[in-house]
Amino acid sequence: MLVEKRVLLIIGGGIAAYKTLELIRLLRGQGAAVTPVMTKAASEFVTPLSVSALAGEKVYTHLFDLTDEAEMGHINLSRVADLIVVAPATADLIARMATGRADDLASTLLLATDTPVLLAPAMNVRMWQHPATQRNLAQIQADGACLVGPDEGEMACGEYGLGRFAEPAAILFAIDAMLSGGPLLGKHVIVTSGPTHEIIDPVRYIANRSSGAQGAAIAVALRDLGASVSFVTGPAAVPPPVGVTVIRVETAAEMAAAVTAALPADAAVMAAAVADWRVANVSDRKMKKDGTGKVPALKFVENPDILRDISASTQRPKLVVGFAAETDDVLVNAQAKLARKGCDWIVANDVSPASGIMGGMENAVTILSGSGVEVWPRLSKVEVARRLASRIVEALV
Repeated sequence: MLVEKRVLLIIGGGIAAYKTLELIRLLRGQGAAVTPVMTKAASEFVTPLSVSALAGEKVYTHLFDLTDEAEMGHINLSRVADLIVVAPATADLIARMATGRADDLASTLLLATDTPVLLAPAMNVRMWQHPATQRNLAQIQADGACLVGPDEGEMACGEYGLGRFAEPAAILFAIDAMLSGGPLLGKHVIVTSGPTHEIIDPVRYIANRSSGAQGAAIAVALRDLGASVSFVTGPAAVPPPVGVTVIRVETAAEMAAAVTAALPADAAVMAAAVADWRVANVSDRKMKKDGTGKVPALKFVENPDILRDISASTQRPKLVVGFAAETDDVLVNAQAKLARKGCDWIVANDVSPASGIMGGMENAVTILSGSGVEVWPRLSKVEVARRLASRIVEALV
């Protein structure tokens, strides 16, 4: 509950602004007071009257309104709140925050405050992925701002990808976590993600179809709950999230070393699709066919067993979560893996081609632990991550 908490809600100018009406309703339902601030562009998408009616308070829009300055100056307005929420946080608002602009009420409030700030970004996928936006995000997070979202999905522009406004319920959860200090505040979690590439020669490697989407979503969900996340990622198709410590690796051996170096930790979530074997006779030059039909013989050796090793480590985290990507006998193989690896939970899924899960946007998992088996319905990978993060909170707190 958010009783007696005051949220200063800055509504940015984007189509997702209409969802802030639901966010206001949810906040009021939890007992929070909401002071709304709207940018000029926000008024093109939702009306101040609608926002004011739901918030039960006056909407602030202009920096130089003398009546407002006499009653509630912009400095005071930015400091009486327990939390400032920017939703939607557009690429423009993020850029202005990163550079310290103060040319309207919203940006001035953000510059004049020492109150915690939570942003819910929403923009086109290409705007989100643009290096300038990523630089700006890194800067404002270094300055102390937190993020919730964005999600992956279909956008108003018709494109599909990362940049979709987080659902109001998820933003409410993040607000509650921030105002309560975050249930994982002070906890360190290691998350592995993506595939590994095992080298054959200078231009070739063996890999798998893992996109890294599930691991990245888990890192985001844990970050939003206050955890300090060490994100050890192979060469994934999905970019690593901001607000976490990113450790890039290529091979399984490099991933094993990075995980060990990241210890100690309170929990480890081993979501990466690590290759079981590597090539022992790696060539130092490109292998070429010579027209004789002779095929080079590749000799394989087992890779380090990262999950088993961290489960047996003298620095073993309190909670170790493994993943089992199977194409047949999913439950049987996952139960055997749980017993063999010594971890606490196994998150099992069917990655056969017909499932569309490996490289896709959805997942259907079964959670195995010492207390039993729990089958989850098919969900977006973001929702799987949120549910798993909630379970991790229960285990650690």
